[in-house]
Amino acid sequence: MITTLRRTCLLLVSLLLAACAGYAGRGLQPGIATIDDVVASMGPPALRWQDADGSRQLAFPRGPAGVHTFMAFFAPDGRLIRIENVLDMPHFARIQPGKHDQQDILRLLGPSNPAWTAYFEARDELVWEWLFCDDWNRLARFDVLFDGRTGIVRTTYQRPELQGRSNISPYCSR
Repeated sequence: MITTLRRTCLLLVSLLLAACAGYAGRGLQPGIATIDDVVASMGPPALRWQDADGSRQLAFPRGPAGVHTFMAFFAPDGRLIRIENVLDMPHFARIQPGKHDQQDILRLLGPSNPAWTAYFEARDELVWEWLFCDDWNRLARFDVLFDGRTGIVRTTYQRPELQGRSNISPYCSR
């Protein structure tokens, strides 16, 4: 009985670790892993880009319930350079009002959740939104707003409604 329970626990832990590896690409070694290795581990990318020098970038959003979008960067020979989560304050800080278009934002943050995309006709403004873990390990939302008249891009950051007895925003896991 104890042996069966132990085996079951070991199997569950192994499955959880394997799921984490696929989610974030853990275990994929820069300089060794190829595009095919990354796609086999992390699943099909939502978006792909190729630069003039042959280098590539693939986007792996983990929403709508997930709080990460992983970007995988590859050298011209198809070898992995790095994988990074782009839904964080340092990446958001790169967005400068009036300096970016929708393609720039997609390349920086990956696609937003289509269910959270909104167009406000009266303001001629398109809003994209991402769920992420903020610097205080709280669940938060980041919005990029595209003004259709001026082309100016602006951003907002918010925590969802307060929840629970202590009336605080939910914590999340990085």
